[in-house]
Amino acid sequence: MTSKPSLTCEALLKEASSRIESDSPRLDAELLLSNITGLSRTSFRAWPEREVTNAHAEAFEALVQERVAGRPVAHLLGHQEFWSLPLKVSASTLIPRPDTECLVEVALALPLPPQASVLDLGTGTGAIALALASEHVGWRISACDAEPEAVALARENAVALGLNLSVVQSSWFLGLEPERFDLIVSNPPYIPDSDRHLEEGDVRFEPASALVSGSDGLDDLRLIISQAPDWLVEGGWLLVEHGFDQAEAVAQLFHTRGFKAVETRQDYGNRDRMTLGQWSSGA
Repeated sequence: MTSKPSLTCEALLKEASSRIESDSPRLDAELLLSNITGLSRTSFRAWPEREVTNAHAEAFEALVQERVAGRPVAHLLGHQEFWSLPLKVSASTLIPRPDTECLVEVALALPLPPQASVLDLGTGTGAIALALASEHVGWRISACDAEPEAVALARENAVALGLNLSVVQSSWFLGLEPERFDLIVSNPPYIPDSDRHLEEGDVRFEPASALVSGSDGLDDLRLIISQAPDWLVEGGWLLVEHGFDQAEAVAQLFHTRGFKAVETRQDYGNRDRMTLGQWSSGA
């Protein structure tokens, strides 16, 4: 009787990588196998011939099939790392992207007071707000989101990380109590509703409400930039993320509204992805 071939880490990873269509199929496969077996990705390289149990192989194959169908790795794992913080994610929120860490870096470099008051609009998982809270325990950080599921998730992440974050349900500024902030930061929806990329890749599985903003992708940015001065202290800052091809239009919105020191910053791929400005009522 012929025995069944052994199931090794390397064999499973190689086979899965050949079927997964993404920018990083091997990484995707390693993350999924690590999640199932509890083994580190480093161990797969150090001991590629380590055998995997049938039960683990079957569970891994089930996840691989989901990934082949396009479901994001973060949704399959239930978490995503951002700013070295493990964040729980769900299909009701946008998956935190590495490039959004650039927004955190810009915010941390601003000349803010030691007890700065900060607002994160459209917080989703709480990624930006929690990253800032992890760096500045003295900052008073608030966050909001229009979706109740996102509010619950951001609160859950804050508790799990032991970070102080106040999260409320609000569609942008609409449901907030009157207050003035030293910094307002936001990664709002900025994709045009006709963009073909909405039907491709991982984006298909993310909520349209967190991605799409009108025919040119600027509807939410217009609202935020227009209303932010009513919520900023004198000399306060507004910092937003936007599409790589929207920098000029967004900067013009800042200038038109009366912001000073308007600058566009780049992400890790050297693309214009963030714009900031300082508010002065006497401008």
